[in-house]
Amino acid sequence: MPILNSIVSWLNIKRMSQINLMRQYPADVQYETFLRLINQAAPTEWGKKYHYREIKGYDSFKERVPLQTYDDIKPWVDRMRKGESELLWPGEIKWFAKSSGTTADKSKFIPVTEESLEECHFRGGKDVMAIYNDNYPENNYLSGKALTLGGSHQINESRESYYGDLSAILIQNMPFWTHFIRTPNKETILIDEFENKIQKIMSATLEENVTSLAGVPSWMLVLIKAILEKTGKQNLLEVWPNLELFIHGGVNFTPYRQMYKELIPSDQMRYMETYNASEGFFAIQDEPSRDDMLLMLDLGVFYEFIPMDQLDEDHPKTVTIEEVEIGKNYAMVISTNSGLWRYMIGDTVIFTSTFPHKLKISGRTKHFINAFGEELIVDNAIKAIDVACKNSNAKVSQFTAAPIYMKNKDSGGHEWIIEFEREPDSMDHFTVSLDNALQTVNSDYEAKRYKDSVLSMPVIHKAPDGLFYKWMKKRGKLGGQNKVPQLANNRKYIDELIQMMP
Repeated sequence: MPILNSIVSWLNIKRMSQINLMRQYPADVQYETFLRLINQAAPTEWGKKYHYREIKGYDSFKERVPLQTYDDIKPWVDRMRKGESELLWPGEIKWFAKSSGTTADKSKFIPVTEESLEECHFRGGKDVMAIYNDNYPENNYLSGKALTLGGSHQINESRESYYGDLSAILIQNMPFWTHFIRTPNKETILIDEFENKIQKIMSATLEENVTSLAGVPSWMLVLIKAILEKTGKQNLLEVWPNLELFIHGGVNFTPYRQMYKELIPSDQMRYMETYNASEGFFAIQDEPSRDDMLLMLDLGVFYEFIPMDQLDEDHPKTVTIEEVEIGKNYAMVISTNSGLWRYMIGDTVIFTSTFPHKLKISGRTKHFINAFGEELIVDNAIKAIDVACKNSNAKVSQFTAAPIYMKNKDSGGHEWIIEFEREPDSMDHFTVSLDNALQTVNSDYEAKRYKDSVLSMPVIHKAPDGLFYKWMKKRGKLGGQNKVPQLANNRKYIDELIQMMP
């Protein structure tokens, strides 16, 4: 293990110097990425269609290439899945990340090229370790094994390509040596049925020396609770005493932070957030004292951003990394080494810093409530929930909210279903605290709440234990990268949940 630590340390020092250059010269790094992507894709059918060989800079790129949604690229993806090559990216693409489809019921199949695997996803994972080692030089995570709670993979009907959750694709394509530092084995991690997977993981890992965890906080919590129930232990350190790191992503960690501190009661336990989507590896929490993430600008992704007030325009304005403003809400647009071009990923972000460029995920372009001009985003809801929990001694495990439409002369409102890990001392106090916090973080919501003119006090339902788990299971969305939609501008999700409540 000392030899391995020495090799890892040398590689990390080299990579950290590159990351520091990226922090100092973001525009140069992004322009270099942009030119490399354009040059590589020029011989493809897409590159010929949009005359990539004639593109000399960003302005001509955005003039030639329209913004893309999944519906726009789906015909290209369908052709690639049937074996056609040289379409969006050079060569034949064999792997496709099946999106959980949180914004729609249909599945999305995102191309995963060899370049995106090696230069984006795997390199991003190595960068997590480089940054962790830089922050904590005396760590011991390599003395044990990493437990990853991932998805599953399948061979599609034509047998000409493969698809599955991104996490499963990464596991399937990882170098052989990673099997020696990971638990459980690949066959167990790739079990399709989530509840069976949990049982198999427990059987395989309870006697292992697990030093790090990686996964979505909500689903990892299911595994942790199952482990404690099976072993009769009070906390996870009684099972894995050398546990020191949880690498998490997929959902905001704020509602889960206190629960994890109670389940893993150690000041030496560290948490790192990553922004790793099916479409690419985008950002890493690089400072333990901050809750934002460093945007990784040299992993084969060129970024554009649409100010949210422009999103519904026929030709929305886009800005590059040079032009983004701190505190402004943007929809993210990416061009990548997996053959996505000016693709609207569906996420919204807020920059907290420039030089270096750091951000937070603020929500989804379709996960918001704006039925009455209140423009409530997921980031607002998370912050308000956190305040309400602190004020009422509560812990929230899951929630969703939707509009209550106006009837006759009544005001509109918001209806919430909240599943509590620990119920508040007073539901009235929790409701008032939530409402006040929403008014504090969102001036549009505050204006609509004035004298109940447009919005009345929120209506909150306490969900029975396990409601969201049962709902996600009913929808076939347990585990992997599936997430509970926390806000919706319609009543589809909340009405389904209400029907399941006693």
